[in-house]
Amino acid sequence: MEIKIYSQENEDILKSKEPKLALISYSEDTAIVGLLDEGVEHHILLEKAGFDSRDLDKYYRIIFDNETADWTFVCPVDYKGITDREKRIKSFYNDGFSAISRFLSEINYFCDINIPKRYRRCLR
Repeated sequence: MEIKIYSQENEDILKSKEPKLALISYSEDTAIVGLLDEGVEHHILLEKAGFDSRDLDKYYRIIFDNETADWTFVCPVDYKGITDREKRIKSFYNDGFSAISRFLSEINYFCDINIPKRYRRCLR
């Protein structure tokens, strides 16, 4: 996985204890990381890193620090072409959990993955 770091201050943000945003592509070939205070939102981070901000639905999105990773769990209606809602969400959950875990492991962050309550509504 190629990890692209975006930082206005050009520092090693992976060593920082500040909260960070990350986007991990569904194909797991690219991850984009930036400081939360610099990126503000995932689509803005995409744009600042030179990607099309409209491609947000091609990435798993997290906000993380050294203690936890909060997954912005938003499953696109066309994810992998799966039309059955329950199967699509299950596949998205399994794929995303694996991709996020691998990403965090690659950058030596061993923390919990949490889906905030506001994003859990589709998991009921």
